[in-house]
Amino acid sequence: ALRYFDGSYREGGQFLETLSANLAPNFAEASSTKLMDLITNPKIFILVSMLSTAYMAHYNASKFYWELQNNTLKRYQTVVGTSFGISLLLFVAVAFFGFATFGTNCAGLVLQNYSTSDSLMSLSRIAVALSILFSYPLAFVGVRDGILDLIQVPQSKRSNKLLNVVTVVLLSTITSLAYVLKDLRTLLAFNGATWGNAVIYLLPTYMFVSCVKTKLPERKELQAEIPWVIATGVIGLCMGIVGTVLAI
Repeated sequence: ALRYFDGSYREGGQFLETLSANLAPNFAEASSTKLMDLITNPKIFILVSMLSTAYMAHYNASKFYWELQNNTLKRYQTVVGTSFGISLLLFVAVAFFGFATFGTNCAGLVLQNYSTSDSLMSLSRIAVALSILFSYPLAFVGVRDGILDLIQVPQSKRSNKLLNVVTVVLLSTITSLAYVLKDLRTLLAFNGATWGNAVIYLLPTYMFVSCVKTKLPERKELQAEIPWVIATGVIGLCMGIVGTVLAI
């Protein structure tokens, strides 16, 4: 936001000449594009798919609930709502100022657009690196436990030796893929279009319909919601298919 307001990357700005052409601000295409053209552009599904990854913290939901002091459902909903609200504001701010500063040349990882001579943005890169370093274990534990659940390894057999072996194998695989996959935008779009849409639209639909039909058949108001829930799942499926095709 500071670099947007101080004009460091505008014409005649302090850091503009240090950027390559593909990372420098470009508003020629954006200024000639109408709002309706943006809304009807099929690539909007790529954006939707990328947004689907923003709130994928489902694997830690139960852990956060059990570790919450005085963990009533109301307090948990307050924590979730507040956290999602703050995250939403941060996501919107980063997206807005990134595009407002660099236009259509805004990179998938917006920090790539900023000059390496910009000491303030260098500090931002360090801050992001530290954030990833300390938040990565939260996501990784969810992946590791999910894989062990998938192959049906009981808790009683999850020894430290087994967990260490699985950790090393997974980290090695993920790190190797990170060296190969350089385009963060495509990766986020594909991930959001597949797993993101599944977690947000498809799996909740399946769980809701199954729960209502098998365990709550007497709840007529929930039975009436089933067609609407299925419709939401179908819409999510369609967006996921289109987003996956465009991402690839």
